[in-house]
Amino acid sequence: MRTQLMLFAALTATLALAACGDNAAPAATDATPKAPPPPVPTEAEKVAMLAALPAPYNAGDLENGRRAFARCRSCHTITPGGPNMAGPNLYGVFGRQAGALDKYSYSHALRSAGFTWDADKLDHWLENPKTFLPGNKMTFAGLRDATDRRDVIAFLKVETGYAPETAKAAAAASAPVS
Repeated sequence: MRTQLMLFAALTATLALAACGDNAAPAATDATPKAPPPPVPTEAEKVAMLAALPAPYNAGDLENGRRAFARCRSCHTITPGGPNMAGPNLYGVFGRQAGALDKYSYSHALRSAGFTWDADKLDHWLENPKTFLPGNKMTFAGLRDATDRRDVIAFLKVETGYAPETAKAAAAASAPVS
């Protein structure tokens, strides 16, 4: 009887381990290899990034921006390659065409807005999304306080891979020619 119990336990464990394995056919993969995510900046690097932002964002309070952005986290992620939720992932939002992030279903108003996200556009959007762009599907009422908007924008610039145009131009100029 004891031998039968041990045999049954071994068989159960084997089946459990087999169920954990990936026996399915490999999923179709994108032929383009994904770049590794950028390294997470240290606090000192974040402070330096903040100081390098154009005014008034260089005077932003990152901690207040993080707290104010907490109202946005139920709908938005800000990590590289992060998922879209009720709202699109905001990593790389600055310099991105409005309504153009792949794999997100935007409202017609945003798909046809015809502008690129910058701090000024985001400031007006955050103040009142419904009046900034009528017909969008965002249900957020807005951030009325200008200091909170400034701090959220500074926080997003530091956390979402923002690079000023001068840094982009310098990087392009130093890139090897192929």
